[in-house]
Amino acid sequence: MYWLRWGWAELKNEVVVLPSRTLVLAWAAALLVLPAVYDDAYVLRILTMTCIFAIFAASWDLLAGYTGQVNFGHALFFGAGAYTSALMSHKLGITPWATIWAGAAVAMLFGALVGYLCLRLRGSYLSLATLAFPLIALGLLFAFPDFSGGELGISGVRRLMLTPTANYYIASISMLAIVFGLWQLADSNFGIVLHAIRDDEVAARASGINTPRYKLTVFAVSAAAAGFAGALFAHYLRVAGPSTLEVALSFQVVIWGIFGGVATIYGPVAAVFILYPLTEWLGSFKALGELRLLIFAAIVLLVLLFMPRGLTPWVRDKIETQCPRCKQRNGAWRSVCRLCGAALKAQVAGAQRLVGHQ
Repeated sequence: MYWLRWGWAELKNEVVVLPSRTLVLAWAAALLVLPAVYDDAYVLRILTMTCIFAIFAASWDLLAGYTGQVNFGHALFFGAGAYTSALMSHKLGITPWATIWAGAAVAMLFGALVGYLCLRLRGSYLSLATLAFPLIALGLLFAFPDFSGGELGISGVRRLMLTPTANYYIASISMLAIVFGLWQLADSNFGIVLHAIRDDEVAARASGINTPRYKLTVFAVSAAAAGFAGALFAHYLRVAGPSTLEVALSFQVVIWGIFGGVATIYGPVAAVFILYPLTEWLGSFKALGELRLLIFAAIVLLVLLFMPRGLTPWVRDKIETQCPRCKQRNGAWRSVCRLCGAALKAQVAGAQRLVGHQ
């Protein structure tokens, strides 16, 4: 009973009081009940892939959005998880329920290694350096085709579950758990330190923060989440190939992050749930041909032009306002803050008049 009361109190006081959190709750509930309402195998396949890529996008945002370490080679960790899990399952006969964790662990080691090698680099130098690592990994895989399968990759990987519904639930529940965990981490004191490192690393070091340790940690955590997504990808599609390490995948996750809104965790997830199904839907129209790429690019460009901070921050600013006193967010319809009682709409109107006079 204690946990029920605690859960109800959290739901009433922390979730439903904000429109954005209510929308997230409704979205999570819809994901979980969807197979009971509509169990079309094709739709479940698209949503399963969407959930896997959502984990991948959220992991990139933790690294790039919160610390400013923009990684153009994030596919390295996705591919490391996919290949590790596929090799252990296919060649050693280990159950996939163990190999997905092994894939995440190996990806974490890769993340720590890349982070250590790139500690002294910042900005575009870091981005270009990280871009080289998946290319090196691809070269090594092609150099040992008997081990890695070469250009064809590893096929015939065992699935976690046999039915589309079961695989969908594994992907969706894993996505919800990992994304919520990353969001909690980013919203903690650890995330505040990451913000400080992103804004001014020199000042953060002068304040006594061990910035190399934090940067290595976030590289490892981000890589582990991406590796877990890669392992799920390999077992769901039953193949781990060079496509999991391609540069195009690394740039795709950058598009998702910027489209949804960096330094939010939920922004890139929302972007994946919009853009990936949209791409698949446009691909079903043979008459469009290559125009579907043009339509996709136009949508992304429009969002970047009119919503420079990303889609989700723009939507959140429309449905919520921030208290000028305690900085807590409130529903846009409220006139006073739900926590400190400060006036909201009067402050906004006053600020707008001040800007108009200036």
